[in-house]
Amino acid sequence: MATVELTSANFSETIEKSDVILIDFWAEWCGPCKRFGPIFEAASEKHPDLTFAKLDTETNQDIAGALEITSIPTLMVVKGGMLLYREAGALNAAQLDGLLAEVEKVDIEKLKAEAAAGAEQA
Repeated sequence: MATVELTSANFSETIEKSDVILIDFWAEWCGPCKRFGPIFEAASEKHPDLTFAKLDTETNQDIAGALEITSIPTLMVVKGGMLLYREAGALNAAQLDGLLAEVEKVDIEKLKAEAAAGAEQA
């Protein structure tokens, strides 16, 4: 599966309709972003059941600003509407594969129940 280009127009809808989405925040001038791009693209081919998306922080400064993206590349992983991972810096292929294996193990319904229980206690 090819990566999806995120923009202000499709950002919310794409996240809402995706069970698991990985978002690569990048810019054309960013060297580490250019090195991470092929790794991200290769992972999207290996995991067609997941949504891989890229957001150009230069052309979508409104979203990057709202999400407080201050360093790129930044990778975010959302599963079932919950943010599971957010980290700046390029990953190598083995690190990205490891992250995806961990994301797969997350029982999102259990996590949501724990979050709801914690909110009730607060």
